[in-house]
Amino acid sequence: MSTPEPKTPDAFSFPVIGVMHSCFMAKFGVPRQPGLIPEATGYIELQPPFNQPNTVRGLEQFSHLWLCFVFHHNLRDGWKATVRPPRLGGDTRLGVFATRSPFRPSPIGLSVVKLQHLELKDHGIIRIHVQGQDLVDGTPIIDIKPYIPYTDAIPDANAGFAADSPSPNALPVSLSPHAEQLFQTLERHGLTTLRTLALKVIAADPRPAYQKDPHRTYGVFLNGFEIVWKMDGDHAIVTDVRKAPKN
Repeated sequence: MSTPEPKTPDAFSFPVIGVMHSCFMAKFGVPRQPGLIPEATGYIELQPPFNQPNTVRGLEQFSHLWLCFVFHHNLRDGWKATVRPPRLGGDTRLGVFATRSPFRPSPIGLSVVKLQHLELKDHGIIRIHVQGQDLVDGTPIIDIKPYIPYTDAIPDANAGFAADSPSPNALPVSLSPHAEQLFQTLERHGLTTLRTLALKVIAADPRPAYQKDPHRTYGVFLNGFEIVWKMDGDHAIVTDVRKAPKN
């Protein structure tokens, strides 16, 4: 008598084990891949019932982590069979499974981050501080795994259309006198990393490849501030730094 094949369910349900608290407050400006901006920091706060010290025992022995997360800002937009990768200029369509587009049938992302330190406090507060992340604030985390160099790094792997790392300085960036004065004021009040983070985010050119309007004013939301900038020819100028509105 043959054993019946197990039936595969059409859908699965996964618990949210933690929430990302990120320097990126909106999708625009988030790096397209992890590790591109080391100054991007944040922490994962574990949620009950996973917020217990035993769940992270030994985690500090690893330098990097894999984060499995949900593209929660894209849930209402659905998915398409083909997408336009930014690395191909936004004009060439490829199959969704041949890209890392956030618009996927199962909106699950995978990101490798550097572990900075663990923060274990009273009342079940457990925070995993990370660096080089590419997640927007509030991202649901559904799993955390240690990065294993001998198996996770494949030196001779073929990366297809993204063989080379993108330039971290795609755009030259300068500050207007007004923006320079504002950054200096913030730095005197202890916000010493905002300037570097803002300049690197803008230098990576977060504009969609197919929507580069030379007359548009842009804003990236970082660590509670909106950094306002515009294009002047082939370089960007930061024109204002202001408190981001509260949701």
